This record gives sequence, C-alpha cells and structure tokens, in this order.
Amino acid sequence: MDAFQGIIKFFVNQKTIIGYSFMALLTVGSERLFSLVAFKCPCSAENTVYGLVFLLAPAWVLLILGFFVNNRSWKLFTGCCVNPRKMFPRGHNCHFFYVLGQIILSSLVAPMMWLSVALLNGTFYECAMSGTKSERLLELICKGKPKECWEELNKVSCGKTSMTTTDNEELKLSLQAQSQILGWFLICSASFFSLLTTCYARCRSKVSYLQLNFWKTYAQKEKEQLEDTILDYANKLSERNLKCFFENKRPDAFPMPTFAAWEAASQLHSFHQGPQYYSTLHKVVEDGLDHHPEDDETTMVLVGSAHSV
Repeated sequence: MDAFQGIIKFFVNQKTIIGYSFMALLTVGSERLFSLVAFKCPCSAENTVYGLVFLLAPAWVLLILGFFVNNRSWKLFTGCCVNPRKMFPRGHNCHFFYVLGQIILSSLVAPMMWLSVALLNGTFYECAMSGTKSERLLELICKGKPKECWEELNKVSCGKTSMTTTDNEELKLSLQAQSQILGWFLICSASFFSLLTTCYARCRSKVSYLQLNFWKTYAQKEKEQLEDTILDYANKLSERNLKCFFENKRPDAFPMPTFAAWEAASQLHSFHQGPQYYSTLHKVVEDGLDHHPEDDETTMVLVGSAHSV
C-alpha cells in the first residue's frame, strides 16, 4: 500500500511533465496522421501555399485553443469592456501585460511542439520549398544540381521530374535535411528561451524557494477545492429552488457571496511582501469587503486591517 501511494504521489508531483509528454505524443500522432492521410502535395505552382498551410495553420489553431483553455485568459478579459479598470487596477497598471505575457508563453507550447515535429518530419517543408519562385532560394536549393531542377522543382515531391532518380532523391533529402535543421534550431531556441525566462522569473521572485513551493501548492489546492465547492453550492441552490417551485412555498435563506465579493475574488492577483496573500480569494477573505448601496455595482471597496501571515 505504501508503495502504491508513493507511485500516486510521484505522478501527482510530476503531472506537469506528464502533461507535456502526453501533449508531445499527441502532437506526433496528429502530425503523422496529417502526413499520411490528409496531406497530398499538388506538385504544382500551389506547392508553397499548400505546404505552408499544413505547416502553420495547425499551429495557429493550437495557439487559439491555448488561449481558450487557459482560465487566466478569461479571468483577465471577462468584464473588461464594462469596467476597464479591471485590466489596469490602480497601482498595478503593468500587471496586465505581465499576466498576458504568461498566457501567451503557455499558449505557445503546443504550437511550438507542432512546428518542431512537422519540421523534423520534413514533409510539409519539402512541399512548400519545392514551389518557391525566389531566385535566391532556387539558387540555394539547386546549387550543383541539373538545370531541370530550376524548371521542375515543384515536381520533386512527386518524383515526376525529368531528372534521374538519384538526383531527384538527393534533392528530396536535401530539402528534408533543411527542414530538420530548422526543426532542431527551433527546439534549441525554444528550450534556451524557456530557460532564460524561468531564470529571470526566479531571480525576480519576491519570495524564497520554499515559500514559492508553498504558494504553488496552495494555489493548486485552492483551485481544486473552489471547483468542488462551486459545484456543491450550485447543486444545493438548484435543489432548493426546484423543491420550492414544485412545493409552491417560499425558499429559506441561502447565503451567497455578494456581487462585489464575486468581483473582488475574480481580480488578478499580485503578491506583496507586506500582507502575504497567496491568492485574490485569500485577500478578500482576510481583508473583508464592504459594498455600499450608493456605489456602482462594479465598484469594490476593500476594508479592514491587513493581517500578516
């Protein structure tokens, strides 16, 4: 039993790595499926557009999906047209751009994986480059090759050129090699940039290593328990309302957060070393919130003294 619990704890602690590994496997599988089933290079003047669409369009879709599935995106933009002050709270005008940068970086993971896998495979790049009309690219690709290379490059992917089979195969291998070089360059660049941003974020951290670990653990636990609590309260409220509706009676009081409390708990969190709040919800609970009747319903007034942890 202890060994089983240890295995579970290991997987829980490594869930980020496991998630990225699963995403990488899914990306590889999707790329192979596209290459074998959907992708058919036209071997015409449309090669460049066709190849680039298969190379870049899935990456763009994955980027958009990354924004959609990131809860911080909606926490950042929900209600911003009604109350722009949500995006740029007083004293934290730059925090919006910091959070937006984090959202963009996390959303770029899947597109970068797709581009890396697609370039390492070389099929899409080969098709796109074989349709180029650029003199410089043609000179680079066809250097040392027969003159037919300049005229029939778009037919290389299909093997229908008037060149010998050896020259045609060498040209295909050359394009695939270029694609793989770009793929490894992209992987190395992304890894190095990820290391730099992580090091910079840790160097600029306002908390120590242990406190940062506690903060991450707290944030994760709060998120999990908040989802469970919201589901529980929604079930209880819907059950109460349905029961009162069918029994035709007045409902009992059901305590719920005020509108102002919902607004306050939905704001972006910014850590301060004074009162050590580990989330916006933590700050709302510790400080308390007072909503005056004469205020606009989107106006929040935090009251009470700060409590040090």
